[in-house]
Amino acid sequence: MKLQYCFSAYLAREKCLLYYQGIIRYVVVTADSGERIQLALKHFQPFFSDVGLKGRFRLSLLENGAFGKLEKIN
Repeated sequence: MKLQYCFSAYLAREKCLLYYQGIIRYVVVTADSGERIQLALKHFQPFFSDVGLKGRFRLSLLENGAFGKLEKIN
């Protein structure tokens, strides 16, 4: 059975730039269920924009708990 978590995320443009400088590698998000999840920021890179990172996301984990995929849902 796959595990899925939905959450909102916002990261200012300046923080996203710190990712490219190698200063920030991870981010902690709080799922709608209240669980805190640490994710590598590289998974969010396709969703970076001029304002940074903003939106609702769904994280799918594989059966062994490993990263599956991250989708922007709005």
